[in-house]
Amino acid sequence: MSKPHLTIADEVQAAIATGSAERCSVVAERVASLFIASAGNMDIEQHALFADVFERLVNTIELRALADVSARIALAELSAQLAPVPQAPVAVIRRLARHEDIAVAEPVLAESPRLSNADLIEIANTRSEQHLIAIAGRWWLQEVVTDALLGRRFPSVSRKLMKNPGARISAAGFSIILSQAINDPELTIATGIRADLPAGLRRTLLQSATEAVKARLLASAPPHLYEEIRSAIAAAAAGAERDMARQRDFGSAKAAFGQLRQTGRLNETMLLDFARQRRYVETTAAIAELAKCSIDLVRPLMQSLRSDGILVPCKAAGLSWDTVVAILDSRFVSGATPPDELAKLKTKYRALTADEAQRTLNLWNVRTAAPAKSI
Repeated sequence: MSKPHLTIADEVQAAIATGSAERCSVVAERVASLFIASAGNMDIEQHALFADVFERLVNTIELRALADVSARIALAELSAQLAPVPQAPVAVIRRLARHEDIAVAEPVLAESPRLSNADLIEIANTRSEQHLIAIAGRWWLQEVVTDALLGRRFPSVSRKLMKNPGARISAAGFSIILSQAINDPELTIATGIRADLPAGLRRTLLQSATEAVKARLLASAPPHLYEEIRSAIAAAAAGAERDMARQRDFGSAKAAFGQLRQTGRLNETMLLDFARQRRYVETTAAIAELAKCSIDLVRPLMQSLRSDGILVPCKAAGLSWDTVVAILDSRFVSGATPPDELAKLKTKYRALTADEAQRTLNLWNVRTAAPAKSI
């Protein structure tokens, strides 16, 4: 061992003996610099010596870190120094990666090649959202790791992964992301421009996207994906139209619900259950029965791309807002109503009175019945 190594070792021993976090921090920086400069030329014995030195320094600094801010800063600086080093001591890197202070853990989580998939998965399953965000930014992530990250269902982590071209996503992972993207425009856009998103999932993603989000997505699309994304937008729109236009048999439902209403068994609770199960026919028929109007009037309101029309029979039926939300979400396969639109609809629903809703329904009933009388 060279003399400089012995000198550093003596300094380490003295720093540890004093228990001074500040002195340990200075020595740790010197040890890290020396280690980085010579790591590629060390033998096993020298590497083991440095690993032991780092462990002892970290132990001493951590003892002071709870009460000394400078000690935590020192650990964060050591983490940043060791993070990119391929020969960094594995035990030290693992310890820093699991540190509860994200300032200490983040450098090695985001960059260190010494962390295995098993390490990353264990941390993804047990540590904080900020730890997961740090992992999500690593330049290369395999599916087993991204599955663990997505399993915690933090939207912030999903956004980070979608913006990381080196993160591989499984089919199950994309399913989680698509469910989150329904109410998250930023996630929709980041996901929509990924080259590895299967074409079928891209169409599914866009079914619930607003026109504004679709426009932003096209504006953000890389040249090699522009036509594919444009086609997916068109296909999603066509699919929504087919879903709305699909013929359904309301005859048996109308008869059954008429009997239920007469016996007093049809109520809002039953309607809410149908809506939550996305049973379109039963939901539509139940609204018509409770609002005392025709199915032919309710059906186009359920199929309309505008959501405010269906509020009228809901108010006439005296439904609670929670039931109305379930009805709004049940109308299309695309999923939940966006939060901003839902807030506007809630304001309209509260402002609409039962008398106004009934008068509007009466007018619509006349218009619906008029063509039938002329035949």
